[in-house]
Amino acid sequence: MAVGALQSHSTRWLVENGPKELELLFRAIVYHPTAPILIADDDRTYRDASAGAGKLLGLPRDKIIGCRMDDFAAPSFKPQISQLWRAFLEQGEQRGTLKLVTPDGDSRDIEYTAKVNVLPVRHVLVLRDKTALGETEPAEEDPTPPWVQDYALFLLDTTGCIVAWYSGAVRIYGYDQEEALRQQVSFLSPSDDTLSFRLQEELKRAAAEGHFGNEAWHVKKDGSRFWANVITMALKDENGELQGFARVVRDFSERHERDEKLRRSRARVRPIPAESTIAGIVSGEFDRIPEVNDAFLDLVGYSREDLAAGRLLWPDLTPPEYSPLDELAHEEGLRFGACTPYEKELLRKDGSRVPVLLATAVLKLAPFRWITFVQDLRDRDRLESIEHEDIEVQDDFEEIVGTSAALRRVQQQVEVVAPTDANVLILGETGTGKELVARAIHRLSPRKKLPFITLNCAAIPTGLLESELFGYERGAFTGALSQKIGRFEMAHRGTLFLDEVGDIPLDLQPKLLRALQEKSFERLGGTKTIPIDVRLVAATNRNLTQMMGDKLFRSDLYYRLKVFPITTPPLRDHPEDIPVLVRHFTKKYAAKMNKQIDKIPADTMKALASWSWPGNVRELENFIERAVILSHGPNLRAPLAEIRADASETATSDTLEQVEREHIIRVLRESGEVVSKAATRLGVPRTTLNAMMRKLGISRKDL
Repeated sequence: MAVGALQSHSTRWLVENGPKELELLFRAIVYHPTAPILIADDDRTYRDASAGAGKLLGLPRDKIIGCRMDDFAAPSFKPQISQLWRAFLEQGEQRGTLKLVTPDGDSRDIEYTAKVNVLPVRHVLVLRDKTALGETEPAEEDPTPPWVQDYALFLLDTTGCIVAWYSGAVRIYGYDQEEALRQQVSFLSPSDDTLSFRLQEELKRAAAEGHFGNEAWHVKKDGSRFWANVITMALKDENGELQGFARVVRDFSERHERDEKLRRSRARVRPIPAESTIAGIVSGEFDRIPEVNDAFLDLVGYSREDLAAGRLLWPDLTPPEYSPLDELAHEEGLRFGACTPYEKELLRKDGSRVPVLLATAVLKLAPFRWITFVQDLRDRDRLESIEHEDIEVQDDFEEIVGTSAALRRVQQQVEVVAPTDANVLILGETGTGKELVARAIHRLSPRKKLPFITLNCAAIPTGLLESELFGYERGAFTGALSQKIGRFEMAHRGTLFLDEVGDIPLDLQPKLLRALQEKSFERLGGTKTIPIDVRLVAATNRNLTQMMGDKLFRSDLYYRLKVFPITTPPLRDHPEDIPVLVRHFTKKYAAKMNKQIDKIPADTMKALASWSWPGNVRELENFIERAVILSHGPNLRAPLAEIRADASETATSDTLEQVEREHIIRVLRESGEVVSKAATRLGVPRTTLNAMMRKLGISRKDL
């Protein structure tokens, strides 16, 4: 690999560690497809295998890894393998037919397509069972879809400059290593006024969230375009410092339309009963299932002995006709962290089927770990006969306004996890509606008639947070003249929502963890253990993964909170909801102020939709409230001068941090340099604004 004479510490770290990290990301992508995919090294030893390869070869993934191609070849065919493999390594690509023998003794003609060095000494083989398809002659054209055949893998430094460019990227884009190295990754995308800003934002989000997925048009060397599926993973050293990014790109040109049709076809038209049953919770790593609850075992008819013996494999539970839906869910998990809940059937041990609703969240990308909530739908038909058929799911989300796919995905995740007692961690930028999501979870849960208690951990002084959470006994400290119960006690049998959970001091985190694990606690200054039954929902806009690396947040508490993560999208990810939100907030505040506003001018709506809204929905709401105050007639009179300048800046090459910095400075100046007033206008807590100012290096001299 020609990496060039790049001497920075980050580049050296990437060259040394990047390929290993990139391989872990690659495995997370490859393992799930039903297409039989194998990753092999120069010695023909399999390093990984997809679920489809396991079905074809009749072995689970972990039994294939470590085997050689020769181990599955028919005896008469084995002498040819070495010669074919040498030719493949020399040529770089190869198509042909292998004669393989499955564990049950069946001989099969397997057509294959092989591509060399998607990573150094890592080659991709895609198989196709000609025997099962009844074919006798090789296909004139390769029927294997392009998103399975080849993969563009490369490494970026922290600025988005390409520092490693592997053979799959050469084949897909057409640029050789010398042409791609040291180039900004933006040269692979169609040029437009917002390109630099968008790419900076992608890298920033990957760094903050661990990984980021998106789809967009990319351009090849010959000028042709393809629809690219892009997964970008942040790479950090042992100290948690960002060193660069790993990126995998696949050609989804033929798949994009198919996926959109699948999304439309799986849209749930039949309602889920309010008292629906959660049958099971399953967690796994790749295709293995190390942990399930008893309800799920009962649902699929397996025993704990089956689980311990490794006889319960996730791919084996899916009937073949549901494989496209499963693959789409896996792709959504890679892109968004969780999939939109969808209906399918599971195969029981006795061969019968059971209808379920599934929602899967990705717990860790590399190595790939996931958790799935399974909702039993067997009683739905009976309940539908006595319930109104036109139940509007939106009724449970009256405070969450919008119709976009991004918002609907969050709502459906809430519907699936709410009936459980699982802890939920809501992640997202400030102003994206995390508390509204928490309230929706409570409202859809069996605890809906019991207390919903909230606590903003950033709004309570550090020394008082423990007493707010756990209460105190009389005389526990100076000034404790009477007993006080804490939020945990107040939320008994209900839901406790801890907002800004990332602001909990490190020395208090062990007590919180113990309360969650033991389901009991002691008041401050007390000796009596108090049992509690509390469903915990936590939220934060901070990067808890980074905080763990900085030793500011305990990893055991993080994983205790992150049983089921939900990410609320920033408003710039669903701008189609802005007009709906503008109308909603205009009606809301016009009614409060006894004003009649009937029209929102087109230029006003266009300006509002073009602004990126760093403070998200909260900032938009505050802006509309000011606009209603300024309006004296039937037309909304919005102070567009505030955002037009910033909207034009967004279209320049400034980074997201630069745009945010200038916006905050301008609002502070207009607020008379009063932080609390500026925070109110931006729609963020004062503590959050102070933290943003420190991060962006804003001081009094800038004002």
